[in-house]
Amino acid sequence: MDFSHYFLHYPEHIQAQVQQLIKSGQIEQYFKNKYPEAHQLKSEKLLYEYTNQLKQRYLKNAPNLNSVKYKKQTDLVKNALGTHTFKSHQHGGKLKAKHEIAIAEQLKNAPEALLKVLVVHELAHFKEKDHNKAFYQLCCHMEPNYHQFELDLRLLLVLQALQLSFY
Repeated sequence: MDFSHYFLHYPEHIQAQVQQLIKSGQIEQYFKNKYPEAHQLKSEKLLYEYTNQLKQRYLKNAPNLNSVKYKKQTDLVKNALGTHTFKSHQHGGKLKAKHEIAIAEQLKNAPEALLKVLVVHELAHFKEKDHNKAFYQLCCHMEPNYHQFELDLRLLLVLQALQLSFY
């Protein structure tokens, strides 16, 4: 299987390291050593509370978060691992807005750090709609190891595709 599409925007030396990790069969051991257990946020209520705590800590003036849910994604290459949706509608004479976050159900059994990086990513969209420099600076403000955890999240997708996930 070719997983290079997960790592296209990384420097060549990182892509080479990733390919070596996969080809050598050491990817599962890498994960077991680095992330020995999965998070415990299995319910949507716990996921909402976790996400809202991060929002309150880093984005106090951002709009309220209406819901955070696990969502089944059939194709993680074409569909995002997480989505942030903003809906506004007229209700009487007022404009009502809703902010919702959906997290791929596949991350119910992921390490907490990798779930956090996805939550941080979606929360950053509250302030920055585009994936620009300010967006990634905000992600790194909320999670200083953002870039490493994002890479590891992509490695988790490889593990899952190879059916080697051990959580």
